[in-house]
Amino acid sequence: MVLKKKKEIQVDAFVLECQELETLRSFADAEDQNLASLLLHCVQLSDGIHQIYSMKQIVTLLKKMDRNSACSPMIKCCLDIIGVMYFSLGAKNPLKKMLASSLNGLPEQLMTEAVHSFVRCLKEELKTTDLCLYRKVMDNLASCMENFSLGMIICNIIFHIFNLFSCDLELVLQFLQKSVLEIQEENRQLSGNSIVETRLMHDLLMAIKVSMMLLQKVQENFQGSLWRKPGSLLWQSMCGLLKSFTNFLMNEGLLPTVQTTSGLAVILFTKTMFEPVEKLPCLVSDLLLRSVKCASVPEWFVSSCECLCTEELSDSVLLSLCHGALAMLEWKNGSMSENGEKLLLDIALVLLSLASRLKESNMAVSLSRILAIWTNSALDVLESSSQNLKSSLNGNSNTTGKLLEYVYTHWEHPLDAVRHQAKLIFKNILRIHQATLKGSVVKSDPFFSMLTESLLSLEWHVKGKYASLGCLVECVGVENILTVDRTIPAQILDVMGDQSLAPYASDLLETMFINHKSHLISAFQKNIWINHWHDTWVSPLLLILCEGNPDQTTYVIDYYLPKLLKCSPDSLSYMIKILQASADANIGSCNTRGALGALMACLRTARAHGHLQFREIMRDDLLSIGYVKQGLVHQHNQVRVDALGLLCETHRSTEILTMEEMQLIQFFITYNLNSQSPAVRQQICSLLKKLFCRIQESSQVLYKLEQNKTKQELIKESAKWDHFATLQQYKDFMSSICDKLFEALFPGSSHPTRFSSLTILGSIAEIFSAPEGQTQAIFRLAQEIDPTRVQMLIQCFASTFEEVKVLAFELLMKLYDRLDLQDLENLHLLFQAAMDLSISTKPYDCVTASYLLNFLIHHKGLLNVCLKNQQVADTFQIDEDMSASTMEKNTLAVIKYLLSNLEREIFQAEKSLLQAAASFPMYGRVHCITGALQQLPLNNLTLMTEWRQMVTKLILMSYRLSSVVSPIVQSSSPEGLIPMDNDSETAGRLQMILHEIQPRDTNDYFTQAKIFKEHHRVDFAKLTDDEPVENVCTEIRGKEGQTCDVTAQMVLVCCWRSMKEISLLLGMLCKLLPLQTVSESSDGLIAVEQVKDIGDYFKHHLLQSRHRGAFELAYTGFVMLTEILSRCTNESLRTLPQQWLYNVLEEIKSCDPSSKLCATRRSAGIPFYIQALLASEPKNKTNLLKMTMNELVSLAVPVNESLNIIPQVHALNILRALFRDTRFGENIIPYIADGIQAAVLGFTSPVWAVRNSSTLLFSTLITRIFGVKRGKDENSKKNRMTGREFFSRFPTLYPFLLQQLEVVARTMDSETGELKLHPSLFLLLLILGKLYPSPMDGTYSALSMAPFVPFIMRCGHSPVYRSREMAGRALVPFVMISQIPHTVQSLLAGLPECTNPCIQQNSVHGMLLQVFHLLGSYLESKHRVNSDLQQGLVDIITCIKAKVWLAKRQNPCLVTRAAYLDVLVVLSDYLGKSRRKGIELFGFWEEISKVISASELMTGIYYFSAIPGFTQYLQSITKLVISVLSVAADPDFSNSSSPVAEQMMNSSSMVVHLLQSDFHEVRLPMLEAVLLWWKQVNSKQATEEKMGPLSLLSDLEVILLRMAMKEKHPECFCKVLEILHCMDLRNVLPRTQDSIKMNPKEFLNWAMNIISASDSIKIQSIALKLASKLVMESEMRQWIQLVTSCCGDEEQTAIRLAAAEVLINITPLFLTNQKLILGLSSTLAMWKCILLLLQSEELIVRDTAADVIRVAQSQSNICNKTGTVWGPQDPDSLSLTTKENKPFPFPLLPPGVPSLGSWRDIQIQTP
Repeated sequence: MVLKKKKEIQVDAFVLECQELETLRSFADAEDQNLASLLLHCVQLSDGIHQIYSMKQIVTLLKKMDRNSACSPMIKCCLDIIGVMYFSLGAKNPLKKMLASSLNGLPEQLMTEAVHSFVRCLKEELKTTDLCLYRKVMDNLASCMENFSLGMIICNIIFHIFNLFSCDLELVLQFLQKSVLEIQEENRQLSGNSIVETRLMHDLLMAIKVSMMLLQKVQENFQGSLWRKPGSLLWQSMCGLLKSFTNFLMNEGLLPTVQTTSGLAVILFTKTMFEPVEKLPCLVSDLLLRSVKCASVPEWFVSSCECLCTEELSDSVLLSLCHGALAMLEWKNGSMSENGEKLLLDIALVLLSLASRLKESNMAVSLSRILAIWTNSALDVLESSSQNLKSSLNGNSNTTGKLLEYVYTHWEHPLDAVRHQAKLIFKNILRIHQATLKGSVVKSDPFFSMLTESLLSLEWHVKGKYASLGCLVECVGVENILTVDRTIPAQILDVMGDQSLAPYASDLLETMFINHKSHLISAFQKNIWINHWHDTWVSPLLLILCEGNPDQTTYVIDYYLPKLLKCSPDSLSYMIKILQASADANIGSCNTRGALGALMACLRTARAHGHLQFREIMRDDLLSIGYVKQGLVHQHNQVRVDALGLLCETHRSTEILTMEEMQLIQFFITYNLNSQSPAVRQQICSLLKKLFCRIQESSQVLYKLEQNKTKQELIKESAKWDHFATLQQYKDFMSSICDKLFEALFPGSSHPTRFSSLTILGSIAEIFSAPEGQTQAIFRLAQEIDPTRVQMLIQCFASTFEEVKVLAFELLMKLYDRLDLQDLENLHLLFQAAMDLSISTKPYDCVTASYLLNFLIHHKGLLNVCLKNQQVADTFQIDEDMSASTMEKNTLAVIKYLLSNLEREIFQAEKSLLQAAASFPMYGRVHCITGALQQLPLNNLTLMTEWRQMVTKLILMSYRLSSVVSPIVQSSSPEGLIPMDNDSETAGRLQMILHEIQPRDTNDYFTQAKIFKEHHRVDFAKLTDDEPVENVCTEIRGKEGQTCDVTAQMVLVCCWRSMKEISLLLGMLCKLLPLQTVSESSDGLIAVEQVKDIGDYFKHHLLQSRHRGAFELAYTGFVMLTEILSRCTNESLRTLPQQWLYNVLEEIKSCDPSSKLCATRRSAGIPFYIQALLASEPKNKTNLLKMTMNELVSLAVPVNESLNIIPQVHALNILRALFRDTRFGENIIPYIADGIQAAVLGFTSPVWAVRNSSTLLFSTLITRIFGVKRGKDENSKKNRMTGREFFSRFPTLYPFLLQQLEVVARTMDSETGELKLHPSLFLLLLILGKLYPSPMDGTYSALSMAPFVPFIMRCGHSPVYRSREMAGRALVPFVMISQIPHTVQSLLAGLPECTNPCIQQNSVHGMLLQVFHLLGSYLESKHRVNSDLQQGLVDIITCIKAKVWLAKRQNPCLVTRAAYLDVLVVLSDYLGKSRRKGIELFGFWEEISKVISASELMTGIYYFSAIPGFTQYLQSITKLVISVLSVAADPDFSNSSSPVAEQMMNSSSMVVHLLQSDFHEVRLPMLEAVLLWWKQVNSKQATEEKMGPLSLLSDLEVILLRMAMKEKHPECFCKVLEILHCMDLRNVLPRTQDSIKMNPKEFLNWAMNIISASDSIKIQSIALKLASKLVMESEMRQWIQLVTSCCGDEEQTAIRLAAAEVLINITPLFLTNQKLILGLSSTLAMWKCILLLLQSEELIVRDTAADVIRVAQSQSNICNKTGTVWGPQDPDSLSLTTKENKPFPFPLLPPGVPSLGSWRDIQIQTP
């Protein structure tokens, strides 16, 4: 929307040498009209742009020359000059490009002369011997072959260069050969200089490209066999270049692009020189398959490419050769014959073999791109290929299968480029298969059917599924997909609640609905197809917009809705019609948008994308002003944003604002500045910025219209549109907006309000600035500024939020030029306030001081204030006439002032650090100095001498301050708390304890407790220094008799913040100051030696500091330094990071006892130090990273057991930091497998420090591999991946994990059951448990999951319960879906018989857990074959029945009985939900009935709860009974003759029996089931025809009421109350009062008494809801008091939330009723409760309470009768006003509705 200023183009002018100038002058005429005169004038111009215009005139004149003039000396001279000009200009100079395009159109008679001129110039260029000029020559060669392609001149140049002058081709090739050799040698000599190396690499790359281009162009335009004459000089040059390119290809040290391009060049040169051409594919195949026989290959090829023929080729070389073969060989039109087809398949074989080995990010990207190229080449070959190739490439072939496996493995790769190429490969696979079909119907093809079924069976969290389905839709049509499942659009929309999936889902939906629309249009008439299309795509959308969760609706609107409207704009009217019909009844809430919110979103999106305008909305009555106002103050944040977006976002940035829009914007700002959500505030500010841009641009359009109109036109148009009136409205609107924003900055205003106001004001100041050349200005913010408002902005500096300070400062700076600061009063007081704040003990005060000083620095009078300090005045003599800017002089003076005070305070701190921490913490002064330097342009200073001296002083001051505070932060326990106590005995005991806990700590400040008071000053001075310090505190604090108790925290804060500020200051000095390379030089401010000293300082503190705050901030400054060093031209500085890295690694490896490296605190600052050094390495080079990772991995996984484990601990800690650092990106991924191995092996160490560091590393790696955990579900597949994908990314982990698992499994086979817990068991099972199966697994993968299965099964025999549980989960991904029934049967068959004499219960339990998880996965899976399910279930049930004794009393172990019952529950639940029947299942139900009837639950329980597994058993048997009851309640079962129906005919008695159990483990799950059934009944899920849960709930009312009276267990009691709340007690209580001995009134009192009697918040909350449901008139007063008390600020959130829900429910009856049922005072008390809840600290309480207004608003009769406009539903801005915005007198309101008036000041006027 915002028009960007055009960038000014800078063009370098061409300068001609004196000799050529004289020649031109000799041909120039007196009138300056001939060609030479014009050219002379052109070359004498100093502006490149003007030269371009002049050259265009010259070329035009050249084109008009006749044949006779073309031979004149003047023309030849001019053409020679033009040639010199062309070859002298840089490759990117626009003048050069203009010459190239213009010369293409030269007349034929001038072409020959022009070519001769260019040839002569080019020959001179080729004679160059200066290495620095080689690149220029190569650029000119390339330009000759590229820039003239539009005309005939290229053919002429090539013909003349390479035909008429045949030796010149040899000359060019010799030049290229010489250049590549010299560049290579120069690169070798300058190894280590990354900047020069990079430049040389690009020069080498250019040389290779030019050689290839030359060969291709000459082949196109040159006929003859000159290329293939062995022995000729040309041939020798070609062989020399081929040999060089082969060396580059084999050189792994070059840039990857150089190596790749060399591969292209090798194939191209070989193709050009090789004969016979038919055997070329065989040669390339032999190279790729490493089967070259030198005897059968030409001698020239062996001599040039010997290393390719004889040496082992690396993966990168193979990849480059494959790329070269695909790119340089001709694959179209069948030119490759059968040998070419074989080569194509060989290339695929090589590439797919590389896929399992290449894991570095750049190699993975290259491989994916080359595979995509291969699929394109395959498509080209298939156009005229043999049947054999088609058979080898169809969908069922081995090659296609491996390609699909590559796609499945890489479609969720971390790199976008790889994911994108995987999509292209999949798309081309479909096209390849189509090309192999012989007239078959694509839609019914088995391959496509298989793919469709496989993809649809995948979970929707798999990102690769979306792109692949989109490709499949384009291929087979969407109807085939929808035929499988019509709910797919709704399923995809449900997924869009996850932001990471929303873009993929919306792209798939777009592909589907566009394809569906095309299909329907071709098949039906519009009135038929559009309805069908709406039902499929629009109706699910509207449902989600109205009722979806906030995240889901937001992403649907952002990603899906615009695409839908773009596809079918006509659908907008349909959507509006549907939403308008329900907007009144469904206005939404804090959690849902409702129809009103959905309507706002649709209209906003439509307007933003140009489908309608605001005038159309108003004209066509699509949306009333009242609806817009409701939207602007809606309870749902995003509805408010959408309503604002509807007003602010337009398709045209110059659309005129209407008066209605301005009024609505003002209405919005009144209520929404204080939004509590940062995201909403950002959106509001962004939308308003768009609005202001629109005002600015539309106003400029109006100004131009007025200027361009004649008087007559103005008269005609005045009746239609008064432009001046609109402009005046704009001015008034902006002025009113500014007034509202400044009003919101009153003292004490909230942070959200200040942030919003300042951000919006900043946007206004930025947009309505006065750009150059703009005479008309619609608005100036400076005109609205007065001293009062300036003072308000300055007061914002005092905010505790730094972002408010930043916004206020930036706003003041934007207005600075237009502010009259000369009249700013009390400058001295402001400066003194800043100085006082800079030594405040509150850390945020020094930030305030910094911003205040930075603001005052722009004031001219500040210099005089600073000079009042005598020390500053003595060292800073300012000449008023000096050229330095006011800002520079003021900054220098302020820093001198701060520095003079700081030096004095450091002197005092050296004597007493405790006193400094309490009275004048020094970090504030340093922070202010850093802030002042940051806003100064340090590269453009005038007072260089003064600044150089200042920099030196600052550096020395930093070192001095650091020496004072470093003993604290480098102490081994800097965080120790030392409480102050006046009791000398306590102080003595504390001193003794401190001596005991001091390891290696010699810090004096922690050796005794110190009590510091003013009257003890002398004693304290003696403690801190031998020499007494007189009146220190008075001198610094200036206060008498004030007690100052110093704690260790105060000292520590002072010290680590001082270290922090020192680090930031030194880092900033290195980063911003120009470097003084020579000591006598005057062009720099900081010397090389100073930079080195700063580096040593950072090194010292990073490696020795113990406090995290200190070394984290030192790291920040050190990063600034290393970034500068890596780009520095000074050799000694540039190599420093590498030297430091080598040194610290050596120190870590050395195990030197004298080393001061910290081995505790996760190695303290050492990981930060190494991170900074590695991060400074150039992005295109990772040599240091590779070296460091290899070193660290070798240390982390020691080959031999070492006595000194400190290097291993350091290595593990450093690895953890590097894996967490996102700056290393994908370069760190290849080392993840090594990191996992180090962590797993380190966990077996006997040393705790190693195990601890290994645990931290392992946790980091799990996060790096599987992503950040977003939810609490441990089994969620969002943070998991398929086994195939995991082992494809990390193939070395396959043998490692398998080996480790085998070792662990061996420890599980203890016959005695002895506890042998292997340390790595947990880690291994945790990793394996993160994997999950996929229907795509195992088809072509060499990494079979099968070997893991027996070891995981053996891990299930562990004596540790948690290990058995994890083994059960970990087994699931390693068993194929089709193999699960067989595996389950095997496990069940392995269970012991009841006659076995010795049963290992741990093993039994582990096997049952594995059966449980496998069955659960199988029955929930969508990708099992349903035809096999029935037989599989029957076989499993047969095995289960055979071992059912484990669920009965014959099994003495309750744990295994519970596990077996859990297996029965899984099967019972599935059979019940799927409603499977059959005679073969009757036996299963019969066995379950026997298990239940014979269980202790039925016959009586004689165990104690202390028996192991007792609780689990009770819970499991109860779950089984509940499952069977649910099945029995289904009419399909109850009407059948199944055993479950026969055994459970009296289901309600079974429910009663369980509810009356003595054990809460039985009652609680039963109550939860009853509650669920009752909710189902209330939600009308159980119809009259199918009674469902109703049959289970009959006659339970009395039982539940009695339970409520007697229940003692809190959780059970709470569940009973919830069930009673769901019941219709008003009808139940009168019928049951005899049974429970309690009438309704007594029951109500009992319920209300619970609230005061119970200690459980949850019970109190549900009791309040229950009592409110039963309230009656006689108990109304007590109930009102109860509700009122529950709304108090002191109550818990849950109780206040319950009270809010109660108030919502009573609103229609009591609060908005025409009759005052509660009476006036009670009604007002209820409204007061609402207001209290609306001011709650908890957002959820405020949102819930605001629903009262929503419910009240739905009472349309109130609004219609009184004409009131309901104010905001947002609880943060709630109010009720009249349309005239006047106070609402109470008598005018309907009874029961108070006037809320203003939010802050509520006044109720009564008669």
